[in-house]
Amino acid sequence: MKAFVFPGQGAQFVGMGKDLYESSEAAKELFEKANEILGFRITDLMFSGTPEDLRQTKVTQPAIFIHSVALAKTLGEEFQPQMVAGHSLGEFSALVAAGALSFEDGLKLVYKRALAMQKACELNPSTMAAVLGLPDEKVEEICATITDEVVVPANYNCPGQIVISGTNAGIDTACELLKAAGAKRALKLSVGGAFHSPLMNPAKEELEKAIKETSFAAPICPVYQNVTTVAETNPDAIKENLIAQLTAPVKWTQSVEHMIADGATAFVELGPGNVLQGLVKKINATVETSGKQ
Repeated sequence: MKAFVFPGQGAQFVGMGKDLYESSEAAKELFEKANEILGFRITDLMFSGTPEDLRQTKVTQPAIFIHSVALAKTLGEEFQPQMVAGHSLGEFSALVAAGALSFEDGLKLVYKRALAMQKACELNPSTMAAVLGLPDEKVEEICATITDEVVVPANYNCPGQIVISGTNAGIDTACELLKAAGAKRALKLSVGGAFHSPLMNPAKEELEKAIKETSFAAPICPVYQNVTTVAETNPDAIKENLIAQLTAPVKWTQSVEHMIADGATAFVELGPGNVLQGLVKKINATVETSGKQ
């Protein structure tokens, strides 16, 4: 069985989507429609902006979403997923690709999410750190000992690689404790703030209203969502999981394991970069991985 997976923030690069725009009329139409919906030419930033331009959450998220969905839409007969999943932001791409959301509604929600997250980051200066070489349980245990600051596991990327999220002071303390406990690395990331943590609550409230007002349909195949990690096809449950996702951890390891248990033998990554292919291989080396960008 073939699973299609969609990347999240961090996969962007200058020039992303340019070849697709120039080689496919259908993709070009979609990119131009996106420019119109957003009210600015995001394609200019994607094709020839600076890395700094692309690093802004309000640009990064819609850019990756547009690129990923355009790839799915231009695959034609090749795009026949038996299951889909996306990493954080990528969940929106997966839902649009699987027909649960229209491209227009998906893009509006992603842009609203990006602006709300950027605003939440400005309200509470905060950050994230990648932790390598410790079991998930040990990372959870150490985060739980820090009670005077916010520090939580945010991304379960693959065995031995977890990202934590929280206040600046909380992450500094956690990094010291994690290194002392034997982590190979506990490295702060250059991100706008503490994604997938309680510090995103103001963004969650804003996004919840928008998601509830948006029409969702049943997807053409099961979606494995970050929060529950299991197959979902019910539009109401999909909405609830999407709302919860902003402050809950991305359980990527568990999602991939469930997809494999349910019969996935090949994973195709659609979007910029190839991060997810690498993570899937670390989760299970026996499955096939490929990608289109």
